[in-house]
Formats: sequence, C-alpha cells, structure tokens
Amino acid sequence: MADPSSYRPKPGQIPDSPGVYRFRDEHRRVIYVGKAKSLRQRLANYFQDLAGLHPRTRSMVTTAASVEWTVVSTEVEALQLEYSWIKEYDPRFNVKYRDDKSYPYLAVTMNEEFPRVQVMRGHKKKGVRYFGPYAHAWAIRDTVDLLLRVFPVRTCSAGVFKNASRTGRPCLLGYIGKCSAPCVERISADDHRDLAEEFCDFMAGRTGAYLRRLEQQMAQAADEMEYERAARLRDDIEALRKAMEKNAVVLADATDADLIAVAEDELEAAVQIFHVRGGRVRGQRGWVTDKVEEITTGALVEHALQQLYGEESGDAVPKEVLVPALPDPVEPVQEWLTGRRGSAVSLRVPQRGDKRALMETVERNAQQALVLHKTKRASDLTTRSRALEEIAEALDLDSAPLRIECFDISHFQGDDVVASMVVFEDGLARKSEYRRFQIKSFEGQDDVRSMHEVISRRFRRYLAEKERTGEWADGDPALPDGALTEEDGRPKRFAYPPQLIVVDGGQPQVAAARRALDELGIDDIAVCGLAKRLEEVWLPDDDDPVVLPRTSEGLYLLQRVRDEAHRFAITYQRSKRAKRFRAGPLDDVPGLGETRKQALVKHFGSVKKLRAATIEQICEVPGIGRKTAETIAAALAEAAPPAPAVNTATGEIMEEGEPGDTAGPPGEPVTAGVPEERRGQET
Repeated sequence: MADPSSYRPKPGQIPDSPGVYRFRDEHRRVIYVGKAKSLRQRLANYFQDLAGLHPRTRSMVTTAASVEWTVVSTEVEALQLEYSWIKEYDPRFNVKYRDDKSYPYLAVTMNEEFPRVQVMRGHKKKGVRYFGPYAHAWAIRDTVDLLLRVFPVRTCSAGVFKNASRTGRPCLLGYIGKCSAPCVERISADDHRDLAEEFCDFMAGRTGAYLRRLEQQMAQAADEMEYERAARLRDDIEALRKAMEKNAVVLADATDADLIAVAEDELEAAVQIFHVRGGRVRGQRGWVTDKVEEITTGALVEHALQQLYGEESGDAVPKEVLVPALPDPVEPVQEWLTGRRGSAVSLRVPQRGDKRALMETVERNAQQALVLHKTKRASDLTTRSRALEEIAEALDLDSAPLRIECFDISHFQGDDVVASMVVFEDGLARKSEYRRFQIKSFEGQDDVRSMHEVISRRFRRYLAEKERTGEWADGDPALPDGALTEEDGRPKRFAYPPQLIVVDGGQPQVAAARRALDELGIDDIAVCGLAKRLEEVWLPDDDDPVVLPRTSEGLYLLQRVRDEAHRFAITYQRSKRAKRFRAGPLDDVPGLGETRKQALVKHFGSVKKLRAATIEQICEVPGIGRKTAETIAAALAEAAPPAPAVNTATGEIMEEGEPGDTAGPPGEPVTAGVPEERRGQET
C-alpha cells in the first residue's frame, strides 16, 4: 500500500486549466482516469487526509504510485479524451457499464449491391442501417415476417443468393412472394434498393404517410374494379398495422428521444435505456456496474452517455435525451452530444406530462434489473466462493486461488503443436488475459516437453515484468518477436502471477510444470493436473491423486477451466492447420498481402495462368509494380508444379491443378495431403 504523499506533485506544478489525469500503479498500469475543469483543484482533493476520503477513493490513491495529466483547451475535449482513455486502458477503478448480453439489432446492409435484412449483434459496421436494440431476436424476426409481405427485401445469406443466381431458381421466399428475388433478376438492383429504403423509412417511424398512400391505392383499385389488387393492398395494410401494434405509441407522433434511468445502492448501479423513435419504443437495453469510486447520479449518467454515444454519430444520437439527473457541469456534455449528432441535442430532466410518466416506467425497469442482478450475483458469488474454498482445502493451499491459470497442449499427430493459457479470476473467465503459444524448440509429439517449454516461457516473462526491465533479452529463442513490455499503461502481458496452475494431464505433465518453476526459482505458486480419464487431481511428488467428490463445486470449476483451455488450444491448432492446407505458392512471396494476392488470381483466373504470364502482363494488375512482378515471377518459377491428378477408377490423368484452384468435389471436405488414417485425429 503506497502513501499518496510519496508521489504528490509539488505545489504549483499542477496547472489550473481543463485536462485529464491518470493514476498509475507500481507496474505503470493505469488504474484511474478522470477529467476536471481545473486540474489543480481536482487533484488536490485526492491528496488530503486519508481519513477524510471515501473508502473507494482511499483504496485507489493507496494503490496508485504516480499521477500524470494532460492539459486540453476545453471541457468538451477533456470529455472526449477521458472516454478514449477509459476505453483504451480499461482502468480498474473507473465506472464501466457492462451488458449482461449482446443485444440484437434489426440491420439493413445498405452497403451491398442488393441490401439484406437480417439480425445482427456486436459492433456496428459502416454502411449498415440499424434499428433497435431489441430484447429478443425472435421479436425482430416476427416483425420482419410481417413487413416482408409489403417490403419483399432480400433476407438470404450470400451463399444462398449466389446459388440461386447460378441455378436460376429463387428460394422459397421468392416463390411465396416474401422476397422480390433479385437473385434471378425479377427486380433490378435500383428498384430493390428503393424497396430497402422504404423498409428503412417505415422502421424509422415514418409510417403515417406510407399507410395513407396504401389506403389511397386500395380505394383507387376498388373504384377501377381491380378487386384482387385492392384485397392484396388491404392485407398489406393489415400486416403493417400489426407490426406497428408491437410498439405501442408512448409519446407524441414524430418524437425521437432516448430515456435513461438509473437505480443504485451503495455498491452497484443499474441503467436502463428506452429508445423512442417516431413516438414508439423501438428498443431497450440495460447495463449494470460496480460503484468502484465515489460517484453521484449525474456522474453515472455522464458515463452512461459516453458509453451509449461514444461510437455513434448522426441520427443514431436522438434530438432529445431525457435523464434522471444532469451531469455537472452539463454544458460540455450537451455540446459533445451536439457534435456527435451534427445538430442540436436537448439533454434535460422531464418534469411532467407523458415524458415524465414514461421516465417512471424506465425507472421501474432499472429497479427491477438491479434487484434481479443482485439476486443472481449473490447466488453466483456463493457458488464460486464455495468452489474456490473446496479447491484450497483439497490442495492444502494457504488461501483460495483467486487467479487460476490453466495450460493445455494440442497437436495433430505431432504436427502444428500449440499450447493455450486461459485465466480465471474469482472463478470467472478473463478472456483478455488468454494467451496462445507455438512450440518451436523441437518438432514432434511430446506433451511433457511441450508443457515444460510453455510454463518456462510464461514465467520467464513474469520475472522480466517483476524486475521491470522494460524489454526482453535479445536473441532468446523462447520469446517471440514483439513481446515487449507495455510502458504506456495498457495491461501488460504476463504481468501478474496466479495462485494456482492447472495443467491438462496427469503426473508427467504436473512434474514438467513443477520442474519449470523450480528452474526459474519460483516456489510460491501451486501446481496441479486434472486427468481426463477419471477426473483425478494430481499434485507434484504425490504418488496418489486427490479425488474430489463428483458433486464438488471445486471439481466443477477445475473441469470448466480445463475444458476452456482445451477449447482455446484446439481452436488455435485447427486454424493453423487450415491455414497450412490453404497455403499456395503466392504465400511465399515476400511483401505480397492478401488483397494483392486476390487481385492477381482474379485478374488471371488461376495460379496456373499467372505462372505462364510475363512480367509485363503481371504489371498490368493494379497495385503491382515491376519489382513486385519480378519477385512474383521468380517465386512461381521456383515453386515446383504439383504432380498431375489421377482418376483411380479409370486410370485417366486429369488436368494439372494448382494449389488453391479447386477445393475438391462439391460437398466434400478438403483433406488433401492428410493420410486417411490421421484424418480427424487431434488432441
């Protein structure tokens, strides 16, 4: 525990201007980021008597070992920089809202030639129109199913679309009228795009004008005695009204607003957001956070606004944002929102009327979310605590292993030997700490030797971090290139030791791990192995395993850790093997990236034709200069062409192929170069 007076800046050293400050711990990792209208006044609050500080603030300043700051021109710049640094450094003492799930959106891919309507999750992509988020994916599909009758936009994947184009037959939706079938040219690309634009307009809330137009068309068809067309328009109107009924009107027509409510107690806070577009609730989402710092409701709202709109722009930021309390000061936040939208944004607390009534509904949702989260977390915490205590008791540890690292080796009959390291903290997976290794010191299948190498490499890095040298030893074959210590505050690789190492295996693997630690002089980390056959726990130097009860929470946790390490290792090994099988002669050309390789194959049609081309012909490909063309020609000339394929049934010599030209018969997996007895055998 550090004394804040040991790193307190000298009087007059801190500027009296807006800026952003960072507290760092003894490992130079950023643990807190804040902004201030006056850096001098704000930082002075942290260096007062510890007894007068809030317990969480006291914990932060005693964990820190230094403080630094960056001066900016305005408070808006400070707000933007604070958001960027919180996202970049992930400081442990800042409020960070976390979603309990990935919310689905209704997305229209306007960046494609034939826009597609689909359900999307995760990060938003450029050129895609998003509506939502929705609580459930099935709610999106129900809405889309109703709207496809009126707006028969493409919903199929790229593979289905290409197959339909090739065969000249649309999919089932094309036959039943729920797709305009642009794949078989029933509609032009421009007309299909117009249809997608109408779909987006309807989803954006511009429903009244479209319904009135359909009603006029229905009346006109009836007057002209086109009763079948009038009946179809009637059914279209009914389908649109059913879709609209799924989102009840809550505010005046054409109102675009986001309502944010906060429910909090001493330790946690829950945030609920209702997205209102065109007067209707179009989406809902919620976040929960631990209150790791002393913070007001207005500050919680400010952090929620940063997370909600930090990556958004344009219409994604509504004209009006309603909140339970305003940030202090409110002007920089409102100016920042206006800059994100490109036009004025109103940030205020609703006082009366329909908006206040809807805000009360959002607040009730936030209270319910907080209660549900605390109930679920209390149960989960109890289970995880019991599991860690059982592990500590079974392995005779001094304390519960709050950080567990598990290692697994994976290979394909001795080829593509790799290893994985997964990390569990407080019984939960910490995926940002996962690491993977390639075994390079030897070739062949030797799990024990591989385990020794991986443990040695991981903890050699830990010792280097512990000594704070700032760089790795040059020429060390066990260390990959680029494994330098991060000195800018980002989480450092391998910086923190575990209390327990779990290896996937029995006595030999456990002994190899223990020997690697002993060679490095590390004796304060426990080691155990979990054997798959009988789920036995092996300890170093013990002839008999520790057998945990089948109903033990500790055994369940060790199994989850082991299975996650196995999954992570085998995924890496399969990706390496697939990449090796897909390799072609162009992969050996230095400086030739994926984009230019694709351009070459697209221009010539195949690697075989590229090999026969002259340097001048290769130079005709965009992005390929003469020097690069000469390198390509030389590399292809050196690569020996493959032997001709032979039809084993007829003895016929088939046309010479090229790596990457074909992928085998349709519907069959590519297994070229893999002996039959080895296919599917991996560990």
